[in-house]
Amino acid sequence: MHDTNLLQLIIDDFAPAQQLLELLQTESLALHGRDMPLLEEILANKQALIILLEQHGRKRSEILASLNLSIDRAGLEQLASQSSIGDQLLSQSDVLTDLIAQCQAANARNGQSIVMQQAATANQLKILTGGEPPALYDASGTFSKLQKPRALSQA
Repeated sequence: MHDTNLLQLIIDDFAPAQQLLELLQTESLALHGRDMPLLEEILANKQALIILLEQHGRKRSEILASLNLSIDRAGLEQLASQSSIGDQLLSQSDVLTDLIAQCQAANARNGQSIVMQQAATANQLKILTGGEPPALYDASGTFSKLQKPRALSQA
């Protein structure tokens, strides 16, 4: 009984995990296009899916814990070894784990994109507000500050 409930919870997470992955891919495009209204919509939908996936994850952990099994892959393998649907339980868990890993990788890429855009914006603001000149790398690849412009001498 616990094994079938666990399998159903895993299968139930395929659709929201796939939706999350698609949202993260759309988010990447919206980040590059700086489409703020779309990003706000994505954020709301993304948060709802993450909450749902976390709730299901807790339920799966509770099932394993109620059977005095560890709430990780080892506990799942132990349950699977005693179940008639053990192979299906493990294979479907692997599919979900892979899907979640794809979501995490896409989210990390989006995070890096945000950091790069924030740095570029901060640099542009410094230039516009007359702050210190932007830092660059010189021809040898080492970090160097731009030289302040020399005053023009009159002949």
